[in-house]
Amino acid sequence: MSPRLHVNFIKRLESVTLQMNFAIDTEILVLFGPSGAGKTQTLQAIAGLSTPDSGSITLDDTTFFQRVAGKPLINLPARKRRIGYVFQQYALFPHMSALENVAFPLAGRRNARDRAMELLERMHLAHLAHRMPHELSGGQQQRVAVARALATEPRVLLFDESFSALDRPIRERLHEEIRALQAERQLIVIYVTHNLDDAFAVGHRLAVVRDGRIEQIGRIDDVFTRPANQQVLNILGIPNAINARVVETGPSGALLDWNGITLEAPPIDAPRGAQVVAYIRPGDIRLIYPDHPLRPVVGSNHLEGVVVERRPERHVHCLRVALPDGRRIEAVYPASSYTTMNLTPGESVRLALRKESIVVIAVHQGAPHSDASRSDSRPERNPVSMSPS
Repeated sequence: MSPRLHVNFIKRLESVTLQMNFAIDTEILVLFGPSGAGKTQTLQAIAGLSTPDSGSITLDDTTFFQRVAGKPLINLPARKRRIGYVFQQYALFPHMSALENVAFPLAGRRNARDRAMELLERMHLAHLAHRMPHELSGGQQQRVAVARALATEPRVLLFDESFSALDRPIRERLHEEIRALQAERQLIVIYVTHNLDDAFAVGHRLAVVRDGRIEQIGRIDDVFTRPANQQVLNILGIPNAINARVVETGPSGALLDWNGITLEAPPIDAPRGAQVVAYIRPGDIRLIYPDHPLRPVVGSNHLEGVVVERRPERHVHCLRVALPDGRRIEAVYPASSYTTMNLTPGESVRLALRKESIVVIAVHQGAPHSDASRSDSRPERNPVSMSPS
């Protein structure tokens, strides 16, 4: 039976009160959220580096921490929890070689150096075993840190922004290593990051953390395509958030009034006049060729605007378009699409929004509590690709 880690505790900090409650099996769970949300403090509580005020942390039948009324107090020391912790700043001993760093947690064991060398080989660093940390690159130092975290054969492995300072190609290789190690050893892995690209590259599930609580947890694609509320939408930096009013609704779909623009949307469980918070999936927005007839798939949600920016990314292009009233909308499409269209800034363009591209995440009977719009500062990832019309 797979191990299972249960985390349910409260800890009062100076700026936030952590109220963490989640469970994780043998998988990689990504904790994602803004600075100060409580991600690092959660790892430290699990590892035994800080003590919650109340609650419990258990791994199967082993209780790491327990402070519950009517039950005995338990606070297992960090050294007895068999948890590997990979810090952001590597935390290698500068006066020890790579081999000595990895062997350090195994001090006193007869085969400590042999075991350390095996782990360095696993991380493709055996040829650098006798190098000092300052003689290693950042990626190599981080591999040593991972090997050291594995030295005591942990059941749980924690990563705290561990690869954030590394170049993208190095991060990608390390992500492949982490996924391979997790599958090979059936580890429970919790990975903290503020980069959505990293989350998609390494994680199986995503927990969005805000003000010390988990706002939503689930498969990464599910959370990103179906954010539970406006807070999750804002934290993930999902573009094209809108506030709209329900004009009509029925079994085949709904009509929304987006400040004067009528949009067809999927069926909504909301009365006429209700206000909704929604977003338009950027990958579901089509560009309309001026000389091509419209296909039924593009529906009737057509918008006209002017190109503000076209931003090439690795496999896709991001196109930002200003509508006549100044609102902006973002589309994402494969780099190989629309190559014959002039999409330079200042050019006019027509967009088609599939009905299914409109995702409603909240319904208010009156005016919405807050505007769904936000600043343009957001994480870099738009994972849904878009096919040409």
